[in-house]
Amino acid sequence: MLDWFDKWLPILFGCHQRADRSFHFHGRQFPICARCTGELAGILASGLTFALWHPGWKPALLLLVPLVLDGGLQALTPYESGNGRRLVTGTLFGYGLTCLFFLSSLWVLELGMAFGTGWMDR
Repeated sequence: MLDWFDKWLPILFGCHQRADRSFHFHGRQFPICARCTGELAGILASGLTFALWHPGWKPALLLLVPLVLDGGLQALTPYESGNGRRLVTGTLFGYGLTCLFFLSSLWVLELGMAFGTGWMDR
């Protein structure tokens, strides 16, 4: 099972797998970097909690901002964030993006139901 994660998680996330930006456990590097690990945690958390509670689309959109700022600053300046910050910004991003996906799916479902109901009344 670990071989599957080692092979497919980096592909699914498009992860660079840099050792200096990854967590290690018992001398073994995680298959994805700290930021992608956070994104995975956020996706899983959103999937588990969405039915009970979720932010609206505006707060969910705001959850994407910290990763964009952190990654943008790293790309454009000499600034280098640590793995803890990457994990937190990745988690927020994963949670917010998954909530936006679920919310948009619900909106499309509602629109389809409204269109279908109106179509049947003709």
